[in-house]
Amino acid sequence: MQKITTLVLKLALTAILGAVLVGCAQPQPQQSGATATQSDGRDESAHQSGDSQQDADGQSQPDQGQQGAPEGASAVEIRKSLNITEDFRDELIHGEKPAEFQKYIVMHDTEGEGSAEDVVDWWASNGNLVASHFVVNKDGSIVQCVPLDNIAHHAGFGDAGHNELYGVTDESRDDKLGTSPIGDWAPDYGMNSYSVGIEMVHKGDDHEEYPEEQLRAVDGLIAYIDAYYGFKSSIIDHNDWRTGNSDTSEEFQPYLLNLQQSRTHDGS
Repeated sequence: MQKITTLVLKLALTAILGAVLVGCAQPQPQQSGATATQSDGRDESAHQSGDSQQDADGQSQPDQGQQGAPEGASAVEIRKSLNITEDFRDELIHGEKPAEFQKYIVMHDTEGEGSAEDVVDWWASNGNLVASHFVVNKDGSIVQCVPLDNIAHHAGFGDAGHNELYGVTDESRDDKLGTSPIGDWAPDYGMNSYSVGIEMVHKGDDHEEYPEEQLRAVDGLIAYIDAYYGFKSSIIDHNDWRTGNSDTSEEFQPYLLNLQQSRTHDGS
């Protein structure tokens, strides 16, 4: 009887131990919000600009790009959020502009009421071979007629000494087709091969306001250019390069200052 009792006890202990081991082997549920690797929700394949701001704890945080674009968005994502039509014109390309030569974004006004599409057609047909990379309509739609990695003749000639002042002394990549000297006071031509030109449909003589849709499109375009190259180009207007230019207008100057300081027209 004692042997039977001992055997029963052993079998019971074995069953209990087995149940405990099986329970330990079961996968444990993850705590809410915990993952094997921490993620901030951004696509790790997204292009990183390399520019960042410091938060209160000293941690590096990506800059906010276009208003409405996801934080840390790639160039591809930002471009998709913009209403850009490609209308590339070979005759408006004046050489190669690899990323290592990109330094500036130059802002312009069209000084007319014609649409971006009409402006590009006029540039391609007038024989002057002058153009900006982008033209922004008042409704925020954009036409691109020169690829970013190519030179466009949008800045033209600059004041004597401006090549050196702006660090754009190498003019060797520019074919200079269509150029006509405008005087000894403005012989420098380097800005064209170190910059991207953005033209806004606007007529300064009428002192008209820039529509919000147009300004927000400019914000997005600058965010796209920053993401495309992986760094922030300096933003200037055309009359910084050549004294006495009519563009950009007086009305744009507060927006220009905000763009230079915060990359958005309203300083947000």
